[in-house]
Order: sequence, then C-alpha cells, then structure tokens
Amino acid sequence: MGSNSSRIGDLPKNEYLKKLSGTESVSENDPFWNQLLSFSFPAPTSSTELKLLEEATISVCRSLVENNPRTGNLGALIKVFLSRTKELKLSAECQNHIFIWQTHNALFIICCLLKVFICEMSEEELQLHFTYEEKSPGSYSSDSEDLLEELLCCLMQLITDIPLLDITYEISVEAVSTMMVFLSCQLFHKEVLRQSISHKYLMRGRCLPYTSKLVKTLLYNFIRQEKPPPPGAHVLPQQSDGGGLLYGLASGVATGLWTVFTLGGVGSKVATASELSSPLANQSLLLLLVLANLTDAADAPNPYRQAIMSFKNTQDSSPFPSSIPHAFQINFNSLYMALCEQQTSDQATLLLYTLLHQNSNIRTYMLARTDMENLVLPILEILYHVEERNSHHVYMALIILLILTEDDGFNRSIHEVMLKNITWYSERVLTEISLGSLLILVVIRTIQYNMTRTRDKYLHTNCLAALANMSAQFRSLHQYAAQRIVSLFSLLSKKHNKVLEQATQSLRGSLSSNDVPLPDYAQDLNVIEEVIRMMLEIINSCLTNSLHHNPNLVYALLYKRDLFEQFRTHPSFQDIMQNIDLVITFFSSRLLQAGAELSVERVLEIIKQGVVALPKDRLKELLHTIPQEKLHVYRDLDPGGKKFPELKFKYVEEEQPEEFFIPYVWSLVYNSAVGLYWNPQDIQLFTMDSD
Repeated sequence: MGSNSSRIGDLPKNEYLKKLSGTESVSENDPFWNQLLSFSFPAPTSSTELKLLEEATISVCRSLVENNPRTGNLGALIKVFLSRTKELKLSAECQNHIFIWQTHNALFIICCLLKVFICEMSEEELQLHFTYEEKSPGSYSSDSEDLLEELLCCLMQLITDIPLLDITYEISVEAVSTMMVFLSCQLFHKEVLRQSISHKYLMRGRCLPYTSKLVKTLLYNFIRQEKPPPPGAHVLPQQSDGGGLLYGLASGVATGLWTVFTLGGVGSKVATASELSSPLANQSLLLLLVLANLTDAADAPNPYRQAIMSFKNTQDSSPFPSSIPHAFQINFNSLYMALCEQQTSDQATLLLYTLLHQNSNIRTYMLARTDMENLVLPILEILYHVEERNSHHVYMALIILLILTEDDGFNRSIHEVMLKNITWYSERVLTEISLGSLLILVVIRTIQYNMTRTRDKYLHTNCLAALANMSAQFRSLHQYAAQRIVSLFSLLSKKHNKVLEQATQSLRGSLSSNDVPLPDYAQDLNVIEEVIRMMLEIINSCLTNSLHHNPNLVYALLYKRDLFEQFRTHPSFQDIMQNIDLVITFFSSRLLQAGAELSVERVLEIIKQGVVALPKDRLKELLHTIPQEKLHVYRDLDPGGKKFPELKFKYVEEEQPEEFFIPYVWSLVYNSAVGLYWNPQDIQLFTMDSD
C-alpha cells in the first residue's frame, strides 16, 4: 500500500503493492517493508466501500497467489510482522505510536490477503503458501518453520498479552478479526467441517497452552465493552526518515477496516448500537462463539468448549479437579451484568444460552441471583418483539427460558418479584405485575403469534414446555395473565372445532367421489389435540399444586366454563378434565348459593373462602404423558415420589447440534463482524433461511 496511496481507487496502481505481489523476491530485512507499511487512506465508511476495497485489491492478491511460490513474499511479510510483535508490548509501554501503527498495518495487509487466499484455494494449498521461500522457481522447502502455526500463536499472544490502551485498541481488534478469517474456511463449505488444518493447530501443539487465557481474555473483552479511541486522538507529527515517508494521522491509519459497519447476509445492514459501541467486544464475542463451536478432533474434545464449560467464579476458592483441563476463573458478577445489558444482539443471547446450557457453575450462580429480572426482562422483550427478530434469536430466547424453568426455585422466585410500568408491553397497561405473570403473558403471546403466522411446531412446543415447567409454582397470577391462559385455550378450542368440521365435511365428500385426494385433517387434528392436552395439563398442574394461591385463575375458568363442556366426555381428555371439572363444579355451586349479580370482588371473596373448604384429597393424581416424537428435545424428569407428579420438560440438544449451531454462528459472523467483508457469491455454508 505504501505512503503514496491515499484513496482506495489508487491501490491497484500502488508501486509497493505491485512489488509485494510481483515476481521479485523481497528479503524480510529490506527497507521496502517500512515503506509498504507506512500507508494512510480514508477508512471505509460503508459496506459498499469495504466491497470496493476488496475489488480494488483482488488483482494484487491474485498476482501474489501466482508469484508467491517463487518469491515467498507472503512468508517474508509474515516474518516482518512476527519480528515486530516481539517488541510490541514494550512499544505500548513506551507509547511508540509509529511502531504500533506499522505493525497494525502489517497485520491488516495479512488479514486482507488471507481472506482472498482462503476463498480461492484449499487449506492444503494455503499451507503451502506459508512454506514457500526465496528459492529457484517452483521449489519450496519442506522443513522450513511452520509459519502458519507461528502466526496463529502470535495472534493469540497479541490478544492475551498486549495491554489494551488507546494506541493498541485497533491492533487488538485486527488480531481478533484475523483469527476469525483463519477459521473462515467453513464459509466456503456446504457441510460442517470436521477436519481442518486451522482446527488442528488450535487444538494441539503450540497454541493449546493459550486456550484458557484466550477464552478468558475474549470474555473480559465482551464484559468491558471498551469503546474505540476517538478519531484524531493520536496525531503523529509529520516526519521524514530520508525516504520521504509521510506518517500523517495514526488514528486515521490504524483504524484499518474495523469500520463500524456490518455486512448483511443477503444484502447489507447497518450495525446495531451494541456493535457500534465496541468493535473489540463484538469481534471477541464472535470469535469466542466460533471457537466454542469448533467440532471435536478425532482424538480430543474441543479445548475451547471445555474451557467454557468449566470456568468458575473468582470468589470460588475450591480447587479445580485434575480431570478438568483449561480451567480458569472470572468475575461472575461482571459477566452477569454484561449479559443482562447486551441481549439485543443474537450473539449475546447465544453466549447466554451456551453458558447456561454447558457451564453448571454459571447456571447455579444465575439461578441464585436475587435480581433475575435484569436477565429475564431482556429475554422477554426479545419474544415480545418476535416479528422484529429473526427466528433463531427467538428460538434461543425460548430455550433459555426453558432451561431456567427447569429449576423450581426460579419458578417460585419470579412470582415474588413485582414490576411496575412495563413500557414495552403495549397490549394493556401493566402498572404492577409479577415477573412470573409477565413471563406467562409474553409466552402465551408468542404461542398465539406462532399459531397465526409462523406455525412452527417446535416453537409452540418450547413455549408450552416452559409454561408446564412453571405451572406447579404459579403464584398470585395477575388477573390478565389468568385471562390470557383461558383465552389461549379458547382459541385452541375454536381451532379444534374448525378442523373437526373440515374433516367431517371432507369425509362426506369422499363418499361421493373417490378421485379427489383428501387433505390430511387427521394429522392436523392430532397436533391440535396434543396442544390442547398440554394446556389442560398446565391448568391442572396449577390447580392441584397451588389452587389456594390463584383465585384469579379459578375466576377465569368459571367465567369461561362453557369452553370445557365439549372436552368433558372427549376420550382424549377425560382423565385430565376430571380435576378441572371438579373445581369448576365445586365453585359454581358455591356461587349459585351466594345469589345472582355478584360483583367481581364478591366472586373472588367466595373463591378464596371455597379454596379452604375444598378437600385437597378430592383432586386426583394424574400420570402425565409426553408424546414420543418430542423425546429428542425434551426429557421427562423423575417426579421423586411426589403425591402430584409435576409435568416437567428438560432441554437436551439434538444428536448433532453442529448442524444447527455452526451455520448459525457463522451467519452471525458474516452479518455482524465489524469490518470483515466476504463476497456473497463465494459463500456456500448458508443453507438455512436468512431473516
């Protein structure tokens, strides 16, 4: 690039880039490198400009691909960068702006070259380009040092060891981005990669000892959300070293291409506020998710996933078991607060899911927090604005709720947390409501949205499973939450009647014409009856376990008692209807005895008095059933000999979670990585829909 280039359009004609990519070998000790690395041009300000940069330099990159086997200039550039990084820590302490600026520029060029190399060749060919040296045409050294492994180790050292200062911020971002580029071979394969050269380097050899330190640093980068230094904060004096080099503004140069714009999966979209505020935090989180979702090696599990699964709180003084490798400690309170604040992004929600699902220390800590509303409310807001979120973000939020509701303590405590004036809930003014009731309202709203829009079976199954897990601990349900439970049942009842009527009409029509194929109404009827049964089990679970705590639910059942008539004698619901029918009959008789035209307050008073009079032993114990087709997602828990076994669902991953999570993570990188552009035409991984 060199000091003579000030605009992206000039890059293809730049003499320094021509020399780098040409047929002449350049020694790593040549003064040329100082000239090459002293460049400054305006940082791109949009995804369009990022695309222009790649288009402007593609000819240079391809020329280097062609000539590098004879010149070894890529290896020389990397050696220049590696030699400079050995003094980088001292340069940061001494505030050596020029040295850090040029080192950043070297890494920036390497990152740009790597993107093109990875896109245009196999990993085996890429590895060869790291071994080429200045020799006779077409020859290369097979016993040369492994520059690829050395560069990866250097990047890990740079991320973990260089102090984060204003003058080192940009090179830290570039180091994280370059590591993501190294792993981006996955973008150019339709199938999940299970064997990869970059995976091999990261999971064994010289890089392995950095595992826990790297994971810890990336987590702390996410926690701290450090903002980039302001533009113009580091102005270097214009100076000359005899070669006429103009150094200009370091801040304008060192920003490289971590510009605060995000590239979309199908088109382009502007970065969210969270991505704009801290490029380093955003890139670190994305790299952490990529590392956590690398497939296991044939002879060893993914060490980065192991580190994420086992780290502990800094306040935990118990020793680490010798069987747990790559363990470390981190401040759980800081991590919890960062997770609460960052849930507007897919990647932060995916991190929360990963930690809750895989790290028992984190899960135990979070469930013991007395301020769970700080975490739950952002998750509920994601679900509430379901039409504005992509389906994967919504699914992750639901799974998080499902994991949380596996814990009875959580299910009890959320009904004790009172909230005031939930401004984002617009259906009704909620001046005061418990967190538990709000959770019920949002989940029911998600079910209704799914029934009318997306019709995703697994979405409503997850919603109903979360409600079922909570149902035995329903406490003091808000009257609106109780109404919505019964309203959802009413909606399901109407849908059931409609499908049943269509099935009957279709059957009659088939008697007169054998040529017309019948719609599969039997399957539709089976699905809707399965959902109705789950709703009845949720209501039943509440009545058998916490009837005396929920007069508003009894009121709602009595108000809509006619809804349940048709299911009393239905063979699929007779057993589950017994307790519900008993409660409705018992309280209806007490209301009749009290006379007509009773006020709402009087009805509630009669219900509260009747709860005391209703013998609990009259409510029959039920054995809950779980449809077989859901067992790959949910597992029933042992009721432990309780008188009334609770309906419980536990989240378990699919047999091959990589088939979902790895494409999902890379779609986030593709859409959310700050300043990384890949040509959409080259991407092969994304077979899932892009929302």
